[in-house]
Amino acid sequence: MSARAPDPTERLFAQLLSLQSQVRAATSSSNLAYCLVNDAQTLFGFRHAALLIAGRTRAVTGISQVEPHAPFVAFVERGARELMARGISDQPQRVDMASMSEAVRTDCQSLSANAVFWLPLLERGKIPFGGLWIAREQPWSDAEQALLTQLGDCYSHAWLALEPKKPWRLRWPRRKFLALAISVVLLLAIPVRQSVLAPAEVVPLNGTVVTAPLDGVIAEFLVRPNQPVRRGKPLLRFDATSLRAQADVAERSLDVAQAELRSNAQRAFSDSDAKARLDLLAARVEQKRAERDYALALLARSEVRADRDGIAVFADADRWTGKPVQTGERLLDIADPVQAELRIELAVADAIALAPGAEVALFLDSDPLNRHPARLQHLAYEAQASTAGQLAYRLDARFSDAPPRIGLRGTAKLYGQPVPLVLYLLRRPLAAVRQGLGF
Repeated sequence: MSARAPDPTERLFAQLLSLQSQVRAATSSSNLAYCLVNDAQTLFGFRHAALLIAGRTRAVTGISQVEPHAPFVAFVERGARELMARGISDQPQRVDMASMSEAVRTDCQSLSANAVFWLPLLERGKIPFGGLWIAREQPWSDAEQALLTQLGDCYSHAWLALEPKKPWRLRWPRRKFLALAISVVLLLAIPVRQSVLAPAEVVPLNGTVVTAPLDGVIAEFLVRPNQPVRRGKPLLRFDATSLRAQADVAERSLDVAQAELRSNAQRAFSDSDAKARLDLLAARVEQKRAERDYALALLARSEVRADRDGIAVFADADRWTGKPVQTGERLLDIADPVQAELRIELAVADAIALAPGAEVALFLDSDPLNRHPARLQHLAYEAQASTAGQLAYRLDARFSDAPPRIGLRGTAKLYGQPVPLVLYLLRRPLAAVRQGLGF
Protein backbone atom coordinates (compact mmCIF):
# COMPACT_ATOMS: atom_id res chain seq x y z
CA MET A 1 0.00 0.00 0.00
CA SER A 2 1.56 3.27 -1.08
CA ALA A 3 1.84 6.26 1.33
CA ARG A 4 -0.52 9.18 0.75
CA ALA A 5 1.11 12.23 -0.79
CA PRO A 6 1.35 15.11 1.75
CA ASP A 7 -1.29 17.78 1.25
CA PRO A 8 0.13 21.33 0.67
CA THR A 9 -2.10 22.64 3.45
CA GLU A 10 -0.73 20.08 5.88
CA ARG A 11 2.84 20.91 4.86
CA LEU A 12 2.13 24.62 5.36
CA PHE A 13 0.58 23.94 8.76
CA ALA A 14 3.61 21.83 9.78
CA GLN A 15 6.00 24.60 8.73
CA LEU A 16 3.97 27.10 10.78
CA LEU A 17 4.09 24.90 13.88
CA SER A 18 7.83 24.30 13.43
CA LEU A 19 8.43 28.02 13.08
CA GLN A 20 6.49 28.74 16.28
CA SER A 21 8.45 26.05 18.13
CA GLN A 22 11.77 27.56 17.01
CA VAL A 23 10.68 30.99 18.16
CA ARG A 24 9.61 29.78 21.62
CA ALA A 25 12.85 27.79 21.97
CA ALA A 26 15.04 30.90 21.65
CA THR A 27 17.12 31.46 24.78
CA SER A 28 18.08 35.11 24.28
CA SER A 29 16.70 38.19 22.58
CA SER A 30 19.54 38.16 20.02
CA ASN A 31 18.74 34.57 19.02
CA LEU A 32 15.06 35.40 18.85
CA ALA A 33 15.73 38.46 16.68
CA TYR A 34 17.66 36.27 14.24
CA CYS A 35 14.79 33.80 14.07
CA LEU A 36 12.19 36.51 13.44
CA VAL A 37 13.94 37.94 10.36
CA ASN A 38 15.30 34.70 8.84
CA ASP A 39 13.34 31.53 9.69
CA ALA A 40 10.06 32.53 7.98
CA GLN A 41 11.78 33.34 4.70
CA THR A 42 11.21 29.83 3.27
CA LEU A 43 7.54 29.99 4.24
CA PHE A 44 6.68 33.40 2.78
CA GLY A 45 9.49 33.95 0.30
CA PHE A 46 10.24 37.54 1.27
CA ARG A 47 13.37 39.34 0.13
CA HIS A 48 14.21 40.79 3.52
CA ALA A 49 12.71 41.55 6.90
CA ALA A 50 13.75 44.05 9.53
CA LEU A 51 12.94 43.84 13.24
CA LEU A 52 12.32 47.17 14.96
CA ILE A 53 12.09 47.53 18.74
CA ALA A 54 11.16 50.94 20.17
CA GLY A 55 11.87 52.56 16.81
CA ARG A 56 15.38 51.12 16.42
CA THR A 57 16.39 48.32 14.07
CA ARG A 58 17.58 45.26 15.99
CA ALA A 59 18.00 42.68 13.17
CA VAL A 60 17.89 42.42 9.35
CA THR A 61 17.63 39.32 7.15
CA GLY A 62 21.02 37.90 6.23
CA ILE A 63 23.01 40.41 8.33
CA SER A 64 24.76 39.42 11.56
CA GLN A 65 25.54 42.94 12.76
CA VAL A 66 23.22 45.86 12.06
CA GLU A 67 24.89 49.12 11.07
CA PRO A 68 22.78 51.89 12.70
CA HIS A 69 23.58 54.46 9.99
CA ALA A 70 23.12 52.22 6.95
CA PRO A 71 20.74 53.60 4.26
CA PHE A 72 18.39 50.60 4.47
CA VAL A 73 18.20 50.86 8.28
CA ALA A 74 17.42 54.57 8.05
CA PHE A 75 14.73 53.89 5.43
CA VAL A 76 12.97 51.20 7.52
CA GLU A 77 13.01 53.34 10.67
CA ARG A 78 11.63 56.33 8.76
CA GLY A 79 8.79 54.22 7.37
CA ALA A 80 7.93 52.81 10.80
CA ARG A 81 7.86 56.33 12.27
CA GLU A 82 5.39 57.43 9.59
CA LEU A 83 3.09 54.51 10.42
CA MET A 84 3.28 55.43 14.10
CA ALA A 85 2.60 59.10 13.36
CA ARG A 86 -0.55 58.11 11.44
CA GLY A 87 -1.70 55.94 14.37
CA ILE A 88 -1.87 52.67 12.40
CA SER A 89 1.29 50.98 13.64
CA ASP A 90 -0.72 48.66 15.93
CA GLN A 91 -2.50 46.85 13.04
CA PRO A 92 -1.07 44.12 10.75
CA GLN A 93 -1.38 45.57 7.24
CA ARG A 94 -0.12 45.84 3.75
CA VAL A 95 1.77 49.12 3.57
CA ASP A 96 0.37 51.40 0.89
CA MET A 97 3.45 53.04 -0.53
CA ALA A 98 1.34 55.61 -2.31
CA SER A 99 0.34 57.05 1.06
CA MET A 100 3.91 57.27 2.34
CA SER A 101 6.19 60.26 1.95
CA GLU A 102 8.19 60.83 -1.19
CA ALA A 103 11.47 60.04 0.61
CA VAL A 104 10.12 56.64 1.72
CA ARG A 105 8.82 55.84 -1.75
CA THR A 106 12.14 56.75 -3.35
CA ASP A 107 14.15 54.65 -0.88
CA CYS A 108 11.73 51.75 -1.28
CA GLN A 109 12.33 51.64 -5.05
CA SER A 110 16.11 51.63 -4.63
CA LEU A 111 16.56 49.66 -1.40
CA SER A 112 13.56 47.39 -0.94
CA ALA A 113 10.61 45.70 -2.67
CA ASN A 114 7.22 47.25 -3.39
CA ALA A 115 5.08 44.70 -1.53
CA VAL A 116 5.64 45.59 2.12
CA PHE A 117 3.80 44.08 5.07
CA TRP A 118 3.91 45.60 8.55
CA LEU A 119 3.59 43.04 11.37
CA PRO A 120 3.32 44.81 14.75
CA LEU A 121 4.57 43.32 18.01
CA LEU A 122 2.06 44.11 20.74
CA GLU A 123 2.22 43.95 24.52
CA ARG A 124 -0.67 42.84 26.68
CA GLY A 125 -2.45 46.17 26.41
CA LYS A 126 -2.36 45.96 22.60
CA ILE A 127 0.22 48.72 22.58
CA PRO A 128 2.98 48.23 19.98
CA PHE A 129 6.53 48.02 21.24
CA GLY A 130 8.01 47.03 17.90
CA GLY A 131 7.29 45.35 14.59
CA LEU A 132 8.53 43.51 11.52
CA TRP A 133 8.99 45.31 8.20
CA ILE A 134 8.67 42.48 5.62
CA ALA A 135 9.17 43.16 1.91
CA ARG A 136 8.97 41.05 -1.26
CA GLU A 137 8.10 41.43 -4.94
CA GLN A 138 4.80 39.47 -4.98
CA PRO A 139 1.66 40.95 -3.40
CA TRP A 140 0.48 39.54 -0.08
CA SER A 141 -2.57 37.29 -0.14
CA ASP A 142 -5.30 37.29 2.50
CA ALA A 143 -4.24 33.81 3.65
CA GLU A 144 -0.66 34.94 4.12
CA GLN A 145 -1.84 37.95 6.08
CA ALA A 146 -3.82 35.66 8.40
CA LEU A 147 -0.75 33.44 8.93
CA LEU A 148 1.45 36.47 9.62
CA THR A 149 -1.07 37.83 12.12
CA GLN A 150 -1.01 34.48 13.94
CA LEU A 151 2.77 34.51 13.90
CA GLY A 152 2.76 38.08 15.22
CA ASP A 153 1.01 36.95 18.43
CA CYS A 154 3.61 34.21 18.86
CA TYR A 155 6.47 36.61 18.17
CA SER A 156 5.15 39.15 20.68
CA HIS A 157 4.69 36.50 23.37
CA ALA A 158 8.22 35.12 22.86
CA TRP A 159 9.84 38.58 22.92
CA LEU A 160 8.01 39.66 26.09
CA ALA A 161 9.04 36.40 27.77
CA LEU A 162 12.72 37.22 27.16
CA GLU A 163 12.50 41.00 27.71
CA PRO A 164 9.52 41.66 30.00
CA LYS A 165 10.49 45.27 30.64
CA LYS A 166 9.69 47.97 28.14
CA PRO A 167 12.59 49.69 26.38
CA TRP A 168 13.32 53.06 27.92
CA ARG A 169 12.18 54.79 24.74
CA LEU A 170 8.73 53.36 25.32
CA ARG A 171 8.76 53.84 29.07
CA TRP A 172 9.66 57.48 28.46
CA PRO A 173 7.60 58.83 25.55
CA ARG A 174 8.76 61.95 23.78
CA ARG A 175 6.40 64.26 25.63
CA LYS A 176 7.30 62.80 28.99
CA PHE A 177 10.99 62.93 28.19
CA LEU A 178 10.67 66.54 26.98
CA ALA A 179 8.83 67.51 30.16
CA LEU A 180 11.52 65.85 32.24
CA ALA A 181 14.28 67.63 30.29
CA ILE A 182 12.58 71.00 30.76
CA SER A 183 12.19 70.29 34.48
CA VAL A 184 15.87 69.38 34.78
CA VAL A 185 16.91 72.56 32.94
CA LEU A 186 14.71 74.69 35.18
CA LEU A 187 16.05 72.90 38.24
CA LEU A 188 19.65 73.49 37.17
CA ALA A 189 18.87 77.18 36.65
CA ILE A 190 17.66 77.65 40.24
CA PRO A 191 20.01 80.11 42.00
CA VAL A 192 21.76 78.71 45.05
CA ARG A 193 24.37 80.21 47.32
CA GLN A 194 27.83 79.12 46.35
CA SER A 195 29.73 77.65 49.27
CA VAL A 196 33.01 75.93 49.98
CA LEU A 197 34.55 74.05 52.91
CA ALA A 198 37.98 74.74 54.38
CA PRO A 199 39.91 73.79 57.54
CA ALA A 200 39.85 76.45 60.25
CA GLU A 201 41.23 77.16 63.73
CA VAL A 202 40.16 79.46 66.57
CA VAL A 203 43.09 81.81 67.21
CA PRO A 204 43.62 84.75 69.60
CA LEU A 205 42.39 88.17 68.58
CA ASN A 206 44.85 91.01 69.25
CA GLY A 207 47.10 88.63 71.16
CA THR A 208 50.66 89.36 72.21
CA VAL A 209 53.34 87.23 70.64
CA VAL A 210 56.14 86.12 72.98
CA THR A 211 59.38 85.56 71.07
CA ALA A 212 62.81 84.35 72.11
CA PRO A 213 64.81 87.37 73.47
CA LEU A 214 68.17 85.69 72.86
CA ASP A 215 69.88 82.70 71.32
CA GLY A 216 69.92 79.82 73.75
CA VAL A 217 68.31 76.67 75.10
CA ILE A 218 65.02 76.71 76.98
CA ALA A 219 65.48 75.17 80.40
CA GLU A 220 61.84 74.99 81.53
CA PHE A 221 58.35 76.33 80.97
CA LEU A 222 56.75 77.81 84.06
CA VAL A 223 53.19 77.81 82.66
CA ARG A 224 50.90 75.24 81.11
CA PRO A 225 48.93 75.60 77.86
CA ASN A 226 45.84 77.83 78.28
CA GLN A 227 46.85 78.72 81.83
CA PRO A 228 45.82 82.21 83.04
CA VAL A 229 48.78 84.50 83.62
CA ARG A 230 49.20 87.92 85.21
CA ARG A 231 51.38 90.77 84.08
CA GLY A 232 54.99 90.27 85.24
CA LYS A 233 54.57 86.53 85.92
CA PRO A 234 57.50 84.36 84.70
CA LEU A 235 56.62 82.30 81.65
CA LEU A 236 59.82 80.37 80.90
CA ARG A 237 63.54 80.30 81.66
CA PHE A 238 66.52 79.84 79.43
CA ASP A 239 69.58 77.87 80.44
CA ALA A 240 71.68 80.69 82.03
CA THR A 241 74.89 78.76 82.69
CA SER A 242 76.86 80.29 79.85
CA LEU A 243 75.22 83.71 80.35
CA ARG A 244 76.15 83.73 84.05
CA ALA A 245 79.72 82.77 83.17
CA GLN A 246 79.91 85.55 80.58
CA ALA A 247 78.61 88.05 83.15
CA ASP A 248 81.25 86.91 85.69
CA VAL A 249 84.03 87.18 83.14
CA ALA A 250 82.82 90.63 82.08
CA GLU A 251 82.71 91.74 85.72
CA ARG A 252 86.26 90.56 86.35
CA SER A 253 87.50 92.20 83.15
CA LEU A 254 85.93 95.45 84.30
CA ASP A 255 87.67 95.16 87.70
CA VAL A 256 91.02 94.59 86.01
CA ALA A 257 90.54 97.59 83.72
CA GLN A 258 89.55 99.83 86.66
CA ALA A 259 92.56 98.72 88.72
CA GLU A 260 94.88 99.44 85.82
CA LEU A 261 93.33 102.87 85.39
CA ARG A 262 93.80 103.74 89.10
CA SER A 263 97.43 102.58 89.04
CA ASN A 264 98.28 104.73 86.05
CA ALA A 265 96.45 107.70 87.57
CA GLN A 266 98.75 107.55 90.64
CA ARG A 267 101.90 107.34 88.48
CA ALA A 268 100.74 110.14 86.24
CA PHE A 269 102.06 112.78 88.70
CA SER A 270 105.65 111.66 88.16
CA ASP A 271 105.54 109.64 84.93
CA SER A 272 104.62 111.39 81.70
CA ASP A 273 104.07 108.06 79.87
CA ALA A 274 101.51 106.92 82.47
CA LYS A 275 99.75 110.27 82.12
CA ALA A 276 99.55 109.79 78.33
CA ARG A 277 97.88 106.37 78.76
CA LEU A 278 95.07 107.61 81.03
CA ASP A 279 92.65 108.36 78.18
CA LEU A 280 93.19 104.94 76.61
CA LEU A 281 92.69 103.13 79.92
CA ALA A 282 89.55 105.17 80.68
CA ALA A 283 88.08 104.17 77.31
CA ARG A 284 88.92 100.53 78.01
CA VAL A 285 87.11 100.75 81.34
CA GLU A 286 84.01 102.07 79.59
CA GLN A 287 84.23 99.24 77.07
CA LYS A 288 84.46 96.60 79.78
CA ARG A 289 81.58 98.24 81.65
CA ALA A 290 79.44 98.08 78.49
CA GLU A 291 80.33 94.41 78.02
CA ARG A 292 79.45 93.75 81.68
CA ASP A 293 76.11 95.58 81.34
CA TYR A 294 75.26 93.67 78.15
CA ALA A 295 76.07 90.34 79.80
CA LEU A 296 73.90 91.26 82.80
CA ALA A 297 71.08 92.32 80.47
CA LEU A 298 71.22 88.98 78.67
CA LEU A 299 71.23 87.19 82.01
CA ALA A 300 68.18 89.18 83.08
CA ARG A 301 66.41 88.30 79.84
CA SER A 302 66.97 84.59 80.40
CA GLU A 303 63.72 84.67 82.38
CA VAL A 304 60.78 85.70 80.13
CA ARG A 305 57.86 87.39 81.88
CA ALA A 306 54.35 88.24 80.74
CA ASP A 307 53.77 91.83 79.74
CA ARG A 308 49.95 91.62 79.97
CA ASP A 309 47.14 89.65 81.55
CA GLY A 310 45.58 86.75 79.66
CA ILE A 311 46.11 83.08 78.95
CA ALA A 312 49.21 81.35 77.64
CA VAL A 313 48.47 79.93 74.19
CA PHE A 314 50.88 77.28 72.96
CA ALA A 315 50.77 73.59 72.10
CA ASP A 316 53.11 71.71 74.42
CA ALA A 317 55.87 72.67 76.85
CA ASP A 318 57.82 69.49 76.16
CA ARG A 319 58.13 70.57 72.55
CA TRP A 320 60.31 73.51 73.61
CA THR A 321 62.09 72.25 76.73
CA GLY A 322 65.76 71.55 75.95
CA LYS A 323 65.44 72.87 72.42
CA PRO A 324 67.83 75.56 71.11
CA VAL A 325 66.05 78.62 69.73
CA GLN A 326 67.13 81.78 67.95
CA THR A 327 66.36 85.36 68.75
CA GLY A 328 62.90 86.33 67.51
CA GLU A 329 61.58 82.78 67.23
CA ARG A 330 57.91 82.55 68.24
CA LEU A 331 57.35 80.68 71.49
CA LEU A 332 53.77 81.37 72.61
CA ASP A 333 50.94 83.91 72.62
CA ILE A 334 49.25 85.73 75.45
CA ALA A 335 45.63 86.42 74.63
CA ASP A 336 42.35 87.44 76.15
CA PRO A 337 40.20 84.27 76.36
CA VAL A 338 37.04 86.16 75.43
CA GLN A 339 38.62 87.69 72.32
CA ALA A 340 39.18 85.22 69.51
CA GLU A 341 38.85 85.05 65.74
CA LEU A 342 38.67 82.34 63.11
CA ARG A 343 41.64 81.63 60.86
CA ILE A 344 40.81 79.73 57.67
CA GLU A 345 43.10 78.12 55.11
CA LEU A 346 41.24 78.05 51.80
CA ALA A 347 42.88 75.82 49.18
CA VAL A 348 43.58 77.45 45.83
CA ALA A 349 41.47 74.86 44.01
CA ASP A 350 38.45 75.67 46.22
CA ALA A 351 38.72 79.47 46.00
CA ILE A 352 35.47 81.24 45.13
CA ALA A 353 34.53 84.92 44.92
CA LEU A 354 34.26 86.19 48.52
CA ALA A 355 33.76 89.71 49.78
CA PRO A 356 34.42 91.20 53.25
CA GLY A 357 31.43 90.50 55.45
CA ALA A 358 30.62 87.19 53.76
CA GLU A 359 28.86 84.66 55.97
CA VAL A 360 30.98 81.95 57.57
CA ALA A 361 29.86 78.99 59.65
CA LEU A 362 32.27 76.99 61.83
CA PHE A 363 31.66 73.34 62.72
CA LEU A 364 34.13 72.19 65.36
CA ASP A 365 35.65 68.73 65.22
CA SER A 366 34.81 68.31 68.91
CA ASP A 367 31.21 69.54 68.44
CA PRO A 368 30.14 69.00 64.80
CA LEU A 369 26.40 69.41 65.48
CA ASN A 370 26.57 73.03 66.63
CA ARG A 371 27.10 75.92 64.24
CA HIS A 372 29.19 78.96 65.17
CA PRO A 373 28.39 81.95 62.89
CA ALA A 374 31.05 84.42 61.85
CA ARG A 375 31.72 87.15 59.29
CA LEU A 376 34.68 87.34 56.93
CA GLN A 377 37.03 90.22 57.79
CA HIS A 378 40.17 89.72 55.73
CA LEU A 379 41.12 87.74 52.65
CA ALA A 380 44.74 87.38 51.57
CA TYR A 381 45.41 87.99 47.90
CA GLU A 382 48.53 85.85 47.79
CA ALA A 383 48.48 82.11 48.41
CA GLN A 384 51.05 80.60 50.75
CA ALA A 385 52.01 77.08 51.74
CA SER A 386 49.74 75.85 54.52
CA THR A 387 50.61 73.52 57.37
CA ALA A 388 49.40 70.63 55.20
CA GLY A 389 51.90 71.55 52.48
CA GLN A 390 49.43 72.86 49.89
CA LEU A 391 48.90 76.37 48.56
CA ALA A 392 46.09 78.14 50.38
CA TYR A 393 44.71 81.62 51.00
CA ARG A 394 44.57 82.85 54.57
CA LEU A 395 41.19 84.21 55.67
CA ASP A 396 40.25 85.83 58.99
CA ALA A 397 36.69 85.95 60.32
CA ARG A 398 35.09 87.45 63.44
CA PHE A 399 32.56 85.51 65.46
CA SER A 400 29.06 86.93 65.69
CA ASP A 401 28.43 85.36 69.13
CA ALA A 402 30.66 84.25 71.97
CA PRO A 403 33.74 82.62 70.43
CA PRO A 404 34.73 79.01 71.16
CA ARG A 405 37.81 78.17 73.15
CA ILE A 406 41.08 79.28 71.57
CA GLY A 407 42.94 76.43 69.89
CA LEU A 408 39.91 74.41 68.75
CA ARG A 409 39.90 73.28 65.14
CA GLY A 410 37.14 72.39 62.73
CA THR A 411 35.68 72.97 59.28
CA ALA A 412 34.51 76.37 58.09
CA LYS A 413 31.80 76.75 55.46
CA LEU A 414 32.12 79.97 53.49
CA TYR A 415 29.14 81.34 51.55
CA GLY A 416 29.60 83.28 48.31
CA GLN A 417 27.28 84.90 45.81
CA PRO A 418 24.19 83.11 44.38
CA VAL A 419 24.93 81.12 41.21
CA PRO A 420 22.88 78.69 39.08
CA LEU A 421 22.72 75.17 40.45
CA VAL A 422 24.51 73.78 37.39
CA LEU A 423 27.52 76.02 38.07
CA TYR A 424 27.46 75.07 41.75
CA LEU A 425 27.60 71.35 40.84
CA LEU A 426 30.01 71.55 37.90
CA ARG A 427 32.42 74.27 39.06
CA ARG A 428 35.29 71.89 39.79
CA PRO A 429 34.76 69.69 36.67
CA LEU A 430 34.58 72.77 34.44
CA ALA A 431 37.78 74.14 35.96
CA ALA A 432 39.50 70.78 35.38
CA VAL A 433 38.32 70.73 31.75
CA ARG A 434 39.58 74.26 31.16
CA GLN A 435 42.96 73.39 32.64
CA GLY A 436 43.14 70.22 30.60
CA LEU A 437 42.11 71.77 27.28
CA GLY A 438 43.89 75.08 27.84
CA PHE A 439 41.12 77.58 27.17
